[in-house]
Amino acid sequence: MIATVQPSSINGNILAPASKSSMQRACAAALLRKGITIIHNPGHSNDDQAAVGVITALGANAETQSDGTLHVTSNGVQPVSDTVNCGESGLGIRMFTPIISLSQRAITINGEGSLVTRPMDFFDTVLPQLSVSIQSNKGKLPLIIKGPMQPASITVDGSLSSQFLTGLLMSYAAAGASDVALTVTDLKSKPYIDLTLKVMQDFGWTVENRNYESFYFPSSPSIPANGTLEYTVEGDWSGAAFLLVAGAIAGDIVVKGLDVFSTQADRAVLQALMSCGAKMSVQTDQIEIGPAPLQAFHFNATECPDLFPPLVALAAYCNGKSVIEGAQRLTHKESNRAITLQEEFGKMGVQIDLQDDLMIIHGGKPVTGAATYSHHDHRIAMACAVAALKATGPVTIDAAEAINKSYPDFYQHLQQLGGSVSLK
Repeated sequence: MIATVQPSSINGNILAPASKSSMQRACAAALLRKGITIIHNPGHSNDDQAAVGVITALGANAETQSDGTLHVTSNGVQPVSDTVNCGESGLGIRMFTPIISLSQRAITINGEGSLVTRPMDFFDTVLPQLSVSIQSNKGKLPLIIKGPMQPASITVDGSLSSQFLTGLLMSYAAAGASDVALTVTDLKSKPYIDLTLKVMQDFGWTVENRNYESFYFPSSPSIPANGTLEYTVEGDWSGAAFLLVAGAIAGDIVVKGLDVFSTQADRAVLQALMSCGAKMSVQTDQIEIGPAPLQAFHFNATECPDLFPPLVALAAYCNGKSVIEGAQRLTHKESNRAITLQEEFGKMGVQIDLQDDLMIIHGGKPVTGAATYSHHDHRIAMACAVAALKATGPVTIDAAEAINKSYPDFYQHLQQLGGSVSLK
C-alpha cells in the first residue's frame, strides 16, 4: 500500500489508540491467572492480535463481546497446540517464551517478518539454568522450548531489552517462585519494567523491586484468586507521540485517553515537546497542543527508544541542531532505525548525523516532498506521514500498511483531524 500525505493543517479532538504494551501484558496475565479476565479497551493492532493468538494456543479462551470488551477464560498454561506464532511482535516473543516454558510439552515458537532475524540467544543461556531445554536457530527463530520451568535465583543481562525480563518476572510469579531473586545487570528501559510490575500488581502477584538491580519473590507469594478480574488497557503514549508531534507542527488538536501518570516510557515525549517550546496544556483527561516557534532540543531516549521516529519528525521543524541520545538502542528494531531514519528523512531534505550513541538532526530548513519507504517499520511510516504535514509538497510512503503492527487507525485518525491522506 502507498500512502500519500499532502501538506495540510489539522484541527480537532482525537482519542489515543490502546497501548499494545499494556494490552499484550494483560493478555499474558489473563492467561496465567485462573478464572475470567475482562479486558476493557482492548487493542486490535497486529501485535495485539498475535498476543490473543498465543494465549489461545496456550489454552485460554478469548472472546470479544458485543460491548467491545475481551473476555479471557483460562486455567493457566495448558497448550492445545505444538506451535505458537508471535507474528512480528518483539515484546510477544520475548515475553511469551518464558511463559511457554511453564509447560512440560515441547512447543515450537515461530515469528514473521523482521522477527526471524532478531537475536534470541538470551534464552539459550538463561532458560537451561531454569531446567528448561531449548533449541534455537543459532540464537534466532524458530525456538523449541520444553519445561517445566523451575524458578531459581539467577543473574541476567538487561542491556539488550527489558522485554526478556518481563517474561521471566511473569513466569516466575505464575510458577509460584518462593524466596528467589532475579538479579539484573545493565537494565535498559526501566519504565517498561514499571509497567510490567504494575500489571502484575493489578493481577495480584507480589514481587519486590530492589532498585532495578534485583527482583525478589517472597517466601509466601500471593496467588491470584479465581473468579472474575477486570482490567482496562491504557491509552498508548507510543502511538500518541505521533499525534502530539503532528499537533506541534501542523495545527491545534486535543488528544484524549492518555494517563499522564502512566508508567509507560514514552510519556517522556512531553519533556521533549516542552523543551522545544511547543504550545501545550497538559490536563488529567486530555492534552491540548498546537504550533509555535520551535527551537532545537536535547533529549535522552535511552530508556524510550521508540520515541526516536516521532522526535526526528519534530526536530525537522525545530530551528537548529537537535540531539537525541540512545541511538545504539535502535539496531534491533523492525529496521535498523538509526540508518532508516537517516535515509528516509534525507530524501525529504533533512540532514541526520550519527555519532556513536548520538543522533543529530539539522532542523529549521524546508522539509521537501519526496517518495519514502517504511522499510516495513510501523514507526518509520508514521514519522514520514507526520513530517509530511508541513512539507513543501506531497510525501508518499511505500509499504504504508506497516502501521497495522501497532496503530492500524493512524491514517484514519489523521484524516479525522483534517490531514490530507490518500491510500492506494
